[in-house]
Amino acid sequence: MPHSDQAHPYGSDGGDPLTAFHAALGIGVLASNLIAALWGAAGWLRKDAAASIVFWPLLRVAQALVVVQVVVGLLLLARGASAPDGLHVAYGIAPLLVTLFSEAARVGVAQKELEDVEDVDSLERGEQVAIARRVALGEMGVMTIGALLIVTLALRAYQTGG
Repeated sequence: MPHSDQAHPYGSDGGDPLTAFHAALGIGVLASNLIAALWGAAGWLRKDAAASIVFWPLLRVAQALVVVQVVVGLLLLARGASAPDGLHVAYGIAPLLVTLFSEAARVGVAQKELEDVEDVDSLERGEQVAIARRVALGEMGVMTIGALLIVTLALRAYQTGG
């Protein structure tokens, strides 16, 4: 096979370390979001607010990988690389948007639970705990749906990435 000094930006020749890193990050995005989504779904379905203690660190790692993945993809584009399919870029950036929209929706969960409460401190301890539990479960549910969406988008990005 003849040697080429030109690496294929999104190709499988393995010649570009940044491209290889981008591909590895893609696997990390898929795996981390799937783990967070499965943990969150299991906790939400069991109505186990304590599951959020493990869920949030899992989710934050998954979100960080999404951010790094998008930044590396944009660096590749800035260097002149191109995806074999134009959809790859859209599917690659969409998880970041899902993360942002999910965070906004999560805030709404707490606001909805607290809209009729004038002073949380004046509530009895049991009622405070019940509200906190509902907020934790609601937020975990919203963010789990976001993580599942990210998994599907990341799969499509993988399929269109060549």
